[in-house]
Amino acid sequence: MDAVRVALLREVLAGTEWPGAARRFAGALRSSVVPHRGGLLLVGTEEYEPWHLAAHLVDESAWSGLPELAPTLVRHRVRPDAPAHLAVGLGRLETAGRGATLLMVTPERPGAGLLQRVHDARRAGATVLSLDGGDEEVRGLAHETLTVAEGAEVDLDTVQHLVSAAAGENSLPAPRGSRRLRDRLSGLADRLTAPPPARW
Repeated sequence: MDAVRVALLREVLAGTEWPGAARRFAGALRSSVVPHRGGLLLVGTEEYEPWHLAAHLVDESAWSGLPELAPTLVRHRVRPDAPAHLAVGLGRLETAGRGATLLMVTPERPGAGLLQRVHDARRAGATVLSLDGGDEEVRGLAHETLTVAEGAEVDLDTVQHLVSAAAGENSLPAPRGSRRLRDRLSGLADRLTAPPPARW
C-alpha cells in the first residue's frame, strides 16, 4: 500500500483507536529491533502466513534506512525448491535469543508447537510482539500486543498496513527547522487528495 493510500486509510479511521494504536505498536517494534540489531523474525500460524506484512516491512526498511526492519519470514511448511528468503522453517525460532525480536501474526489460536517455540525463545531472551485476534495464551507470551478482536471496525490485514507504514516513519531525527522527505511527501499526498476549496 503506497503512502497516498495509507494517508487516506488514516483519514477514514481518524477518531478511532487504530491509527494511534498502530503507531504505538510500530514504535515498540522499532525500539526492539533497531538498538539490538538481533534480527526480526516474522511468523504466522499454519493457516495464516504473513507474507504480505513481510513484503511491506522490507519496503519500509529500504525507505527508512533501517535494515533491521526487514524481517525473516519463518514458515510452517517450506518447499524443497523454495528460494532462500522463503526457505526458513520453524527451527529458526529455536536459535532466537537475546537481541532477537519475534513478531507473531495470529488471527486465530496457533498450534501448541508454535506456542512452545515462542515460549522457549522468550525464555532465551527474545522480545515477543503479537498482532493477534485476542487469544489469551498468545497475549500472555508477548511483551507487546495489538489485538484486532472479532467485530472490530478494521480487520487484521488493515492493521498490518497501518503498522508497517508507521514502522518506517520518523525513524531518523529530522534536522531542526526541516522535515524528512517522507513526511513532506505524505503532507503533499494529503493536500493532493483533499477536495478543492469552495469558491464563492
